[in-house]
Amino acid sequence: MNPVTYAFGIVAALLALFAIIELMRRGTLRERHAVWWFVGGLLALILAVFPQTLTWAARALGVTLPVNLIFFVAIGLLFLVSLQYGAELTRTEEKMRALAEKAAFHQQRIEQLEERVADLTAPRGDVDPGGER
Repeated sequence: MNPVTYAFGIVAALLALFAIIELMRRGTLRERHAVWWFVGGLLALILAVFPQTLTWAARALGVTLPVNLIFFVAIGLLFLVSLQYGAELTRTEEKMRALAEKAAFHQQRIEQLEERVADLTAPRGDVDPGGER
């Protein structure tokens, strides 16, 4: 591997890790969502620093081309990220539905109370038109 490719791999992996950490620091990316991205960044850094590790792992797993192993692992990580986001979306939708039901219930209750207050504060019709009681 030539030195430029070696350096580019290391810099790209470090930039990816820095971006993940920075997004977490700013609160844009939560820790539970960053786990798989961080794992992918660490794997990229390990493979960039020790490229022979990829060749060894490919041989150990019976993969003919080491680059195919990279694609397989990347697809696997993306699948896990997608699965995690799907589960989070399902939980969020359930919470939103429950909150919408509560809000509708509270809105109905407020309207009922406003009607009762209006009934209690409305002038009573027990005064006759002649002004006598």
